[in-house]
Amino acid sequence: MNLLRILATVSSLTMVSRVLGYVRDFFIARVFGAGLLTDAFFVAFKIPNLLRRLFAEGAFSQAFVPILAEYKNRTGPAETKSLVDSISTVLFLALVLAAALGMAAAPLIVYLTAPGFAAEPEKFALTVQLLRITFPYIVFISLVALAAGILNTWNRFSVPAITPALLNVAFIVGAAFFAEHFDPPILVLAWAVFAGGLLQLAFQIPFLMKMKLLPRWRLDFSHPGLRRVLLLMVPAAFGVSVSQISLLLNQIFASFLPTGSVSWLYYADRLMELPAGVLGVAVGTILLPSLSKYHAAANTAEYSRLLDWGLRITVLLAVPSAVALAVLALPLIAMLFQYGRFGAEDAWMTRQALVAYSVGLVGMILVKILAPGFYARQNVATPVKIGIVTLVATQLMNLAFVGPLRHAGLALAIGLGACLNALLLYWILKKDKIYVPQPGWPVFILKVLASVAFMAIVLFTTMGEAWWWLDAGWQRKVPAVLGLVLLGTAAYGACLLICGLRPRDFSRRGAE
Repeated sequence: MNLLRILATVSSLTMVSRVLGYVRDFFIARVFGAGLLTDAFFVAFKIPNLLRRLFAEGAFSQAFVPILAEYKNRTGPAETKSLVDSISTVLFLALVLAAALGMAAAPLIVYLTAPGFAAEPEKFALTVQLLRITFPYIVFISLVALAAGILNTWNRFSVPAITPALLNVAFIVGAAFFAEHFDPPILVLAWAVFAGGLLQLAFQIPFLMKMKLLPRWRLDFSHPGLRRVLLLMVPAAFGVSVSQISLLLNQIFASFLPTGSVSWLYYADRLMELPAGVLGVAVGTILLPSLSKYHAAANTAEYSRLLDWGLRITVLLAVPSAVALAVLALPLIAMLFQYGRFGAEDAWMTRQALVAYSVGLVGMILVKILAPGFYARQNVATPVKIGIVTLVATQLMNLAFVGPLRHAGLALAIGLGACLNALLLYWILKKDKIYVPQPGWPVFILKVLASVAFMAIVLFTTMGEAWWWLDAGWQRKVPAVLGLVLLGTAAYGACLLICGLRPRDFSRRGAE
């Protein structure tokens, strides 16, 4: 199992989903712009989306996959299937209860997460209505995360990687063809969330059936594997998802800022999510099962070498991504979003947030690589402690930055908090000798930095003036941005080759 080949496959499929995500945001920006309607929807969608990242992709996956890998390696198929069945049944019951409570408590949730909306009754009422429609999404997407955990543990990475594209398809179809049938039209986006979650779950079921791992009803609270997963989930929810909690707290701050601030942060976050998803999520996804298997086999040397591989891949790809995102912020925003009701002022405000986010992009991606180093060992206490420190530091930075920098200050605090989180995770892994760096790191970093500097100079000198990007039509902006991306990629890749780095240097086999 060549991890570099798998990473290329998973990243490519994730890229398809992300590109569709930008098509969806293009339609949302064109049809709805950045104002009261979009502020209400983005707040409503953020709640179930936050729960998805906290419990489904975050805590649940990090707790479930290591124990499932242990059962797969150390027990027979019957015991492994009983674990899957028991966890699936309890998870389903908990999700249905959570969704019902969330829908009933929607006004309170909106008041707590966006208190500034209370001063505008129309915006507040619309947000509550949207939240009640989107909240069942947490049921569908958590079951999707369960299926993805099973598929990834059996090295079936492609199916979970392409599954998120179905949510974006639902958004695009809804915004493009059905918005005028709803009153207000923004309701179509909430129903697209509902439909997208259902589509994702339905897509994965046939693959589980083929593997004979489709969960069946088994209510067994005494199952030892279930108890271990539940014990790991609670602290893992906090330890893995500090950045998401920070985003939620940022939303509270942003709800008191001028109208449009929530939307500007959302659009900037969407651009930042491309490298974070294509690289961070992809590497973290393929690392966790192999790390868990190495831990189950007590192979500490391979465990450390696999972490080193993940960190080198991250530095190689995340650093140029962060710099390119900052340099090309305005061209990217203008190409993707500046249409219809999304004007030049919205583009400039979104650019401020994106540049601030890019400062911490490498840290955000590194957290996704370093956290599995603890969770594969079923160590949840350490990331939780680091998470508490990071969360407090981030909110202190929010208070310091929101005054002078407004919404961009909130984005900067998130990025710097992620860097602190990554630094602490790395320090403890190294201090406890869980991770021992392989030789050659100083020279490797110098080569990457030199190549990134060359790429940045090339992009900055060829991107042109801001007014052109704000005035040009999409027919000119799209090929211009694609040309800049290809030029930057070529400049960076050529410099790496001159420095002596080759793709074969990053080839790595994972645990079977």
